Amino acid sequence: MMMQSLTSIAPIVANHLWQSTVFAAAVWLVTLLLRRNAARVRFSLWLAASIKFLVPFSLLVGLGGLLPQQQHVEDQRPTIVYSTVNAMGQPFADFKVLAADSPAHRMGLLERVKADAPVMLAVIWLCGAVVVVLVWCVRWRQMRRQLRRAVPAVEGREFEVLRRMERGARVSLLLSRDLMEPGIFKVFQPVLIWPEQLSARLEDEHIEAIMAHELVHVRRRDNLTATLHMLVEALFWFHPMVWWMERRLVEERERACDEAVVETGSDATTYAESLLKACRFCVESPLVCVSGITGADLSKRVRSIMTLRLERLSPMMKSVLALLLLIAVTGPVFFGAHYAELRAQQAVAEDWQRAAGGKMAFEVASVRLNPGQSGLSNFRLSTDDAYTPTGGLLTADSPLLTYILFAYKYLPTREQFHELHLPQWVQDDSYEINARAPITNPTKDQMRLMMQALLKERFGLVAHLETQETPVLEMTLIKQGTLGPQLHRHEDGPACDLKVTTVHGEEQKDTDVFPSQCGGIEAENRPDHMILLGGRDTTMEVMAKSLQVGRLGRSVVDATGLTGKYDFTLKWTPAHGDFGQDPRTTSPDAPAPEPQGTTFQEALQEQLGIKLKPGKAPLKVMVIDHVERPSEN
Repeated sequence: MMMQSLTSIAPIVANHLWQSTVFAAAVWLVTLLLRRNAARVRFSLWLAASIKFLVPFSLLVGLGGLLPQQQHVEDQRPTIVYSTVNAMGQPFADFKVLAADSPAHRMGLLERVKADAPVMLAVIWLCGAVVVVLVWCVRWRQMRRQLRRAVPAVEGREFEVLRRMERGARVSLLLSRDLMEPGIFKVFQPVLIWPEQLSARLEDEHIEAIMAHELVHVRRRDNLTATLHMLVEALFWFHPMVWWMERRLVEERERACDEAVVETGSDATTYAESLLKACRFCVESPLVCVSGITGADLSKRVRSIMTLRLERLSPMMKSVLALLLLIAVTGPVFFGAHYAELRAQQAVAEDWQRAAGGKMAFEVASVRLNPGQSGLSNFRLSTDDAYTPTGGLLTADSPLLTYILFAYKYLPTREQFHELHLPQWVQDDSYEINARAPITNPTKDQMRLMMQALLKERFGLVAHLETQETPVLEMTLIKQGTLGPQLHRHEDGPACDLKVTTVHGEEQKDTDVFPSQCGGIEAENRPDHMILLGGRDTTMEVMAKSLQVGRLGRSVVDATGLTGKYDFTLKWTPAHGDFGQDPRTTSPDAPAPEPQGTTFQEALQEQLGIKLKPGKAPLKVMVIDHVERPSEN
């Protein structure tokens, strides 16, 4: 169980690290553009990059998925954008680590290392995190000892200066005998530690300048932000960019305080002298969460203080930065909200493959061209529901196209079929395949996976299903809120426990009838040369799928906006091949013969109050990249 958990977490962590690294790199580029602007702007950007390591985009996407959906999945258009963002944001979505309970019969040293990789990586990460925390605990104990030795100041020169400059930021003052730099200790109840021997070397104006620097730290909550980044370092200690970001944060933090002190009216020369005198006398704090006066390149800071000329952000640049921050936060939320249902549908479409156990292959198989059966299809599976399992045997004599459609569980419309651009031999040449599964009673979906492996090995088949903007027919109501005479809510019709059967005969042919099976669709070719299509206790989405059979040639999607279950009966006079039309035998551009009687479209409008209009929707379509004639057995 633990191994499976670690294996499932691996791609999530990899994607999060990738996204956070790209975000931090983007922040670095933006800070280069803003190097002449105020340091507090660059500090805010680096802080956002640090917090990004604590907030995965997948969390924001998940929050977006919890928002109420405003439109149906078929109305969602930008699938190309969705696919691109999804692929770029999660390049390790398919990354897998071989589990220790892999079914491989022989496992060498390399395979064993791969199998144990999740546990080894977890142990290494935990050890590193513990070391980082222990180092900080040792330094924290050093600071606590110095704090206990310090004496609270309630009067004196330093106390008076501090009280005069606080301006609402209530800070306690402790005088220390240790040769450490002045610094703000604690997060929520800040304490200023001041080396008492330093005051003898400074004038009042120097003390004021240094205390002004420390009070800026208090107002900016720099200890809190530093603590947050320490948490990032403990969790992602192995990431070099995290430690590089610490130096950027400290540097911009100190420069932001320098700029704030000078901007409030302190003399730049006096302030620079104060920093130099204090740094000659004191030792830097060992913890970044203690805001002092050092922590950055002192000579560079002094030059910056003496030549302080900041370019203010233009309104346009402020708007751009605000927009980028808004996109970074709300973009994943919108992405999750807009595509939650689409992603759920894609996951459902692939559930049968995951449920079948992933990659599988036949134990033994033979493939032979059968010229005498060209174009015929005699496909039989011993594991189909209609057959009794006989040891996982497959016996088939069909065109290659039949095998492909079975293997990928795909039934194309006429337009989708002609867009496959298959060689003619794929449709016509019949191949006899006899195969045996490695397990006694495989499921039908497991046989599909084995067929995929066989087609790849013997026919060089490279195929996949992808979501594309596809021409469809949208099923809509002619008049919103009005149903046709043969379409009504299920609760208004016969109950499911009442067996309503189809009655044949001339006197009953115009009677509204429903199939006897609840929860599905049934079709019947009637003796009066009409087709009866009926549904009972079914959804409009299921009805739409049933309507795409035959001459429509396109997929039908539900755009009625109706929810709940419905009963319906649809009767029409078919044209030639109108029902169950084989997509291989009819061109999508070929005109259909005119039927004698009520047409399919007329029946939809008159009986159900429904019309079909052209549109586009994201649907799964098959793409065949390569196929070749099979190798000899």
